[in-house]
Amino acid sequence: MPDDDNSPISARAAKQLFAEFKAAPALVLAVSGGPDSVALMWLAARWRRSLARGPDLTIVTVDHGLRKESAREAREVKHLATDLGLPHRTLRWRGAKPETGLPAAAREARYRLLAQAARAAGASHVLTAHTRDDQAETLLMRLLRGSGIAGLSAMARHSTRDGLVLARPLLDVPKSQLIATLKRAGIGYADDPTNRDAAFTRPRLRALLPQLAAEGGDARTLVRLAGRLARANAAVEVLTDGAERFLRLRDRGDAPQPGVRSFEAASFVTLPEEVRLRLLLRAIDALGHEGPAELGKVETLLAALDQAVALGSRAPANGRATPKQTRLKQTLAGALISLAGGRIHVTAAPARRSKGT
Repeated sequence: MPDDDNSPISARAAKQLFAEFKAAPALVLAVSGGPDSVALMWLAARWRRSLARGPDLTIVTVDHGLRKESAREAREVKHLATDLGLPHRTLRWRGAKPETGLPAAAREARYRLLAQAARAAGASHVLTAHTRDDQAETLLMRLLRGSGIAGLSAMARHSTRDGLVLARPLLDVPKSQLIATLKRAGIGYADDPTNRDAAFTRPRLRALLPQLAAEGGDARTLVRLAGRLARANAAVEVLTDGAERFLRLRDRGDAPQPGVRSFEAASFVTLPEEVRLRLLLRAIDALGHEGPAELGKVETLLAALDQAVALGSRAPANGRATPKQTRLKQTLAGALISLAGGRIHVTAAPARRSKGT
């Protein structure tokens, strides 16, 4: 990409952005009508026309029904897609909207609808228009929430969801370049006022970025930090994979019980704290039924396990360990975690009883 953040993206640079998708059977592009996603559509259409053979492109607009302008914006995206020779679908988020947590609920609905469209189109990937600016804002949001290394890695270039690959080909591209590209092409785009609504966290952080840039914390620097943290996170994941193999070897190859993750406590506590934490997270998320476990709660659980294992390893004067010293039982995120007989077990917790039953 050009060093000038305000220069349009050339056809040659666009080919590099989309080169990895050349052999894909079909792609779905998420286009809301804003400058980022409209530029994604225009660049992808130009790239596809340059190929003798390439993937089918389908444009999908998700209308959340949260603004009166959204239906008109979806129609404008359809008109532009038609001009570019691309099929377009508008999908609507129907039903009641939550009073709290609206951005997160809207995001979940968006990805669910995009996944449905991708399956219908036979697409292997869903392409979104997240930019370098979005990556910097995501890092700041997660930093303020006290995220761990995995969270501070921000958005990955590729991730999986509902059996599909979510791809972000513009993740290294500044928003200013996309706007410059559309201006040169004479293509208009929608202006979503919620992007400046201080009632939401992301717009408030977006307004702070110029001040951070003046102190050296511009988007490029923040994204570089996210990339370095992603590299560190990948290394820790490799260590965690090795730790799982180590614990299985300590069990002398005993076949694991279905629906149970079990670790020898004495071996488990010798591992680095971050690795132990991830082993617990993996087990709880795999076997629990109440969604991903919160990092802070798993940290508290790990501290309790470490303390219980330490107490159990201290033989009392009579040579007998008390049940209080050797046992622990706790539920978290729909998983049951217990310590007994020198082993840590993670299983699915019994379903909670509904009120009135």
